[in-house]
Amino acid sequence: MDVVIVGAGPTGLALGIDLARRGVEALVVERDEELFPGSRGKGIQPRTQEVFDDLGVLAAVRAAGGPYPDRMIWKDGERTGGQPMFERIPADEGTPYTEPLMVAQWRTQEVLYARLVELGGRVAFGHEVTGLEQDTDGVTVRFADGTALRAGYAVAADGGRSVIRGALGVGMAGEQVDPASFLVADVRLTGLDRDHWHMFWEAEDTGLALCPLAGTDDFQLQARLPEGTAAELSLDGVRGLVATYTHLAADQVTELRWISGFRPRTGLADRFRVGRVFLAGDAAHVHSPAGGQGLNTSVQDAYNLGWKLGAVLRNGAPRALLDTYEEERRAVAADMLGLSTAVHHGEVRRGKATVQLGLGYRESSLSVDARTSPAALRAGDRAPDGSVDGVRLFDAYRGPHWTLLGASVPGVRSLPSAPPSYGPGVFLIRPDGYVGWAGDTTEGLRAYAEGTGAFTAA
Repeated sequence: MDVVIVGAGPTGLALGIDLARRGVEALVVERDEELFPGSRGKGIQPRTQEVFDDLGVLAAVRAAGGPYPDRMIWKDGERTGGQPMFERIPADEGTPYTEPLMVAQWRTQEVLYARLVELGGRVAFGHEVTGLEQDTDGVTVRFADGTALRAGYAVAADGGRSVIRGALGVGMAGEQVDPASFLVADVRLTGLDRDHWHMFWEAEDTGLALCPLAGTDDFQLQARLPEGTAAELSLDGVRGLVATYTHLAADQVTELRWISGFRPRTGLADRFRVGRVFLAGDAAHVHSPAGGQGLNTSVQDAYNLGWKLGAVLRNGAPRALLDTYEEERRAVAADMLGLSTAVHHGEVRRGKATVQLGLGYRESSLSVDARTSPAALRAGDRAPDGSVDGVRLFDAYRGPHWTLLGASVPGVRSLPSAPPSYGPGVFLIRPDGYVGWAGDTTEGLRAYAEGTGAFTAA
């Protein structure tokens, strides 16, 4: 076994897909007997839509959800007006996806799971991990039933209370974001239209919101409770909240499908890698759900790690390449924690700041720009969409390979030029859609490729 992935959430499933399409033998192990049943991470940001396009699941994800509705503000049983949920961002050739999608997390996971199985991957449900040991040759993951599994590498995608992180002794520093208790639940109810995200807030910022979940018959209920109180996590508890904060009667809540209570806090793991073990998703970073950053950052952790594991295990890249996972993703996660907290406190508006299209790795050791006069697009930046000789760039990038623009080199998929939006030069695009190397000519390109496994297959 090349890789064992602990946790079948969006992080583990996305990583399983990426490794499967690279021919890496990986197994996802999950403590529960089935996939997570709740809507929790329902926002799919534009950058993650690009990732899903590459992984071959975007069409299915779109079919499973829909656009976000506008907010409708209620006061004393009356509508007081609506407003867009997000700052609108116009699409263009380089950024075809600019609006977040709403997809209940359980539906996103169903799509990812189906794609994993289609590629020959597998999830072993009902396998609770209790610990692990590692040596110079691999990792031994131990299960509650007394069995064990040996693999070359392990990835902890087992959530904020990660057993693997604990077994590694990795700390997670953080702070409280809000002293109040919060509740999120999936409910069915009558008496509200499904064209708006209905907001019922009191002057002290307590109250609740009811959002129709696209692609389902459910509403997601989100509540902020008065400090020092906590709601009963039951149908009766939810009915009491709805009757208290809205004009609806308690019995108009007809069903409770999933519920969770929490207090928002931040947490960032001290390390994202310990030897042959990697932390990803909530095992590496926890945050306020405001702004819809968590699931997206987690999927992009997997997307960053997947091609690097594939390069080392299948393409002969040096193991030092794996060091860049922590180098790149821990910095992104730290910035995301600050952004989520700022959105939670109303200091940053949802929109350009939260769509994740501006995230990049300019400071990474993998980002090399050898041009004498670099243009706006630099090594480490997200590679925009566009077209070259009638070929759409996102179509050319799709798949587990590098792409060279502006030159032709044996062993790598090449296009004769870059679009004008890229500026002058030769560009080597990483498998995760970022500019890895840029130069005025191909001088120095092969030396860069030797450290990344870029030129092993056309």
